[in-house]
Amino acid sequence: MKKILVVLFVVAIATVLTGVAQAQEKAAPVTVVLNSLKPALGGVKYPHAVHSKMAGTPCTTCHHASKAEKAYPAKVTHEACGDCHTKPAVAPMKTVNPFHVAMAKDGLCIDCHVKQNAAGKKAPTKCTECHKKENV
Repeated sequence: MKKILVVLFVVAIATVLTGVAQAQEKAAPVTVVLNSLKPALGGVKYPHAVHSKMAGTPCTTCHHASKAEKAYPAKVTHEACGDCHTKPAVAPMKTVNPFHVAMAKDGLCIDCHVKQNAAGKKAPTKCTECHKKENV
């Protein structure tokens, strides 16, 4: 009888863990609006589904692991940036622009877009091609 209970318990745990993993995968948004740190620039309508399916682009390119030393444990594997990075930042977090530095000369988004264009693929590289006031 004890063996049956142990087996049922293991199966129940495996089922719950599988359901949690599937729920996290299904929860990924198709499109996200990233609001600029400078609202006058307008938000960026970010096609999350398109970017997440690009070959060679793991989730960890944009989503870093929760930092326990910052006292913000992750609720799910890949949280939205704004779940921890708030405007204004709440200590001990700091708000930075991870997408590109001033004047879009380098950074996570612009570097990849420049590489894509060099490879013959069309990716926006001008401010107004991503930043749209209607997306605020």
